[in-house]
This record gives sequence, structure tokens and C-alpha cells, in this order.
Amino acid sequence: QVQLIESGGGLVQTGGSLRLSCAASGLTFDMYTMGWFRQAPGKEREFVAAVSWRGDTTNYANSVKGRLVVSRRNAENTVSLQMNSLKPEDTAVYYCAADYGRRIPPSDREHEYEFWGQGTQVTVSS
Repeated sequence: QVQLIESGGGLVQTGGSLRLSCAASGLTFDMYTMGWFRQAPGKEREFVAAVSWRGDTTNYANSVKGRLVVSRRNAENTVSLQMNSLKPEDTAVYYCAADYGRRIPPSDREHEYEFWGQGTQVTVSS
């Protein structure tokens, strides 16, 4: 049974930082592209960032480039999202997702991700 468990969400002020983590189990981790998506209240879920199976290729939404950094540790079956210079518009539930296959570049398409975590809330106060 595949499980993706996110952690690290919380409340932070504008300009602050948070680090999200996602622990994966039940899958061969290095066979998967890993992605982060988010859903703000009243909005559709959107792509945030993704990292290739080896961790050497990344893909970011334009809205987060230069502020968020995605990385992974295959030996630990974890993927992280370092979030800096946070803005109120970053407020959302953040989801970790797994896309089978060593896709390059890592996908930004939601339907290509087979497994999803439950999400972790990030709230940025103004």
C-alpha cells in the first residue's frame, strides 16, 4: 500500500519560511517523479514544483520560481519543499504526489500523478 505523508505545514508571517516534507512508503521511490501541488480555498488544485527521480532536474510554477526549492533524498524516501519569502497568496493545502516513471522533465500535469498525500495546511499571514 502506497502512502505519502506530508508534514511541516503551519502558520507563518509574510516573508517567512517553511519546509515541507513528504515521506513515501510502499513504492520503489526512485522509480517516481515527485511533485508538489496546492489548493487554495475556492480554487482548483495547481502545480507548484516537481523533481526528477534522480533529483537533478526540477520544474517550478512561475509563481514560485526563485522562492521555493524542491529536493529529494532517495535513500530516505523523502521529498522536501523549502519555501522562502512566503506571501499570503501562498496560503493553501499542499499535497505531495508521485508519478511513476523517470519522466524528464518532471511533469506539471496533475493527471499524470498516480498517488497523493492527504495534504498539509500552509497559512501565510499579512
